[in-house]
Amino acid sequence: MSAYIDIRLLFKVLLVFIFLKIFLYGNFAYSQSLPPDSVISSERILGQSKAPIELIEYASLTCPHCAKFHNGPWVKIKKEYVDTGKAKLIYRDFPTDQLALAASMIARCAPKTRYFGIVKIMFETQDNWRNSQNPRQALANIGRIAGMSLETVNQCINSKVAYESVMRLREEGSKKFNIDSTPTLIVNGEKIESGLKIEDYRNCLLYTSPSPRDGLLSRMPSSA
Repeated sequence: MSAYIDIRLLFKVLLVFIFLKIFLYGNFAYSQSLPPDSVISSERILGQSKAPIELIEYASLTCPHCAKFHNGPWVKIKKEYVDTGKAKLIYRDFPTDQLALAASMIARCAPKTRYFGIVKIMFETQDNWRNSQNPRQALANIGRIAGMSLETVNQCINSKVAYESVMRLREEGSKKFNIDSTPTLIVNGEKIESGLKIEDYRNCLLYTSPSPRDGLLSRMPSSA
């Protein structure tokens, strides 16, 4: 019984933690309806639109390697390149299972100004909700804490627009860039390896050229 109570207490503390972090991304207010279809299906971009370096990431919200990237190297990349206007991130969903699909849909149905805050929290707490006894309910709780009513969360899970928006990105990634694993990063049109050290990512971004013929891959450091 005590262990059961401890788990419940831990989960409540986690929810409060999530609430406080997401609250910082904008004025908190419950959304009673889904955003317009054009918003749900729109590109998710972080950073200045005219940034010289374009970083596209294909990721799955249940992917442990994606969480490791976002909780590690990405924190420094964002601070050094995105926050300074040197690069912009275009985040694209590439769900690898049904739970990741549901998570991506919920993130897209939340207020757009909180999108990257929700994605950040989902990666930071991935082990908790992915391995919970009821992962979908845990995701619904995150959606509600992010400002979505329970009705909106349910509408989102059954939204054809949300589903097709996520799956379209997955299909386009497979066809255009031959994406077959996550995370996969595309820097100014060229695919680079994932799982690199932060120094290697810095070098990849440093030597990136807008011209594909200059060959980022031929100049990027070896990960060996």
